Amino acid sequence: MKIEELRGVYLDLLRDCLTGLIYDDPPLDWSGEGLRPFDRKVREGGMDWPARAHSMIGQRRMLQLQRAAEFVIDNDIAGDFIETGAWRGGACILMRAVLKVRGVTDRRVWVADSFRGLPPPNPQRYPVDHGDYLHTIRALAVSLDAVRDNFARYGMLDDQVVFLEGWFRDTLPTAPLERLAVLRLDGDLYESTTEALGALYDKVSVGGFVIVDGYGAYPSCRAATIDFRASRHITERMYDIDGSGVFWQRGVA
Repeated sequence: MKIEELRGVYLDLLRDCLTGLIYDDPPLDWSGEGLRPFDRKVREGGMDWPARAHSMIGQRRMLQLQRAAEFVIDNDIAGDFIETGAWRGGACILMRAVLKVRGVTDRRVWVADSFRGLPPPNPQRYPVDHGDYLHTIRALAVSLDAVRDNFARYGMLDDQVVFLEGWFRDTLPTAPLERLAVLRLDGDLYESTTEALGALYDKVSVGGFVIVDGYGAYPSCRAATIDFRASRHITERMYDIDGSGVFWQRGVA
């Protein structure tokens, strides 16, 4: 078997493990407390919250992220990878794995999260977030130690992984990163989305990927993305991934 095929087999298996498909991991109910029956199609679409698996983004968003990481490597598009809103760390683990199987040692994966859940809404500054309740769900708050442990379970915890702990408004504007090839946002709220775009978009290389998870699922996230693109006169075509996630490439029509 050729090395490219071996890489593919490994990454296919990794995605199944990260999303819990390989062991039919049941989902949490929407309160984050009880369990619901496992449904493979729902899990593949990233439309539930796994009880134990390390990512909730589903197979199509996972595969798109993998291909984005591979594309920027293959095409020498400069920059690190970052996810803003990492939950249990699964998407970042996948990005680190792509670097490892490609033998890339000059890029880092940044894991940006409060590691204590979503921020309470600030309706005075971001009226669209008024009434949002996600900050009350304990299952969405995963500690830094737990996420680090998840990286270690896959053999991906090393000095190419950098953790940014805190609210995005505090950590992202001063984060010591210079260039990004993949910017993946998964903050759901208007605040979390617009803070991340405002702090990081200018660091995305031409040809790099901007991925917005939750665009189709959360009106607040969609509004923040639309408003930011309009304010910056961004006209690059935005592609749907699976009804929830979208992406575009900077500087590519």
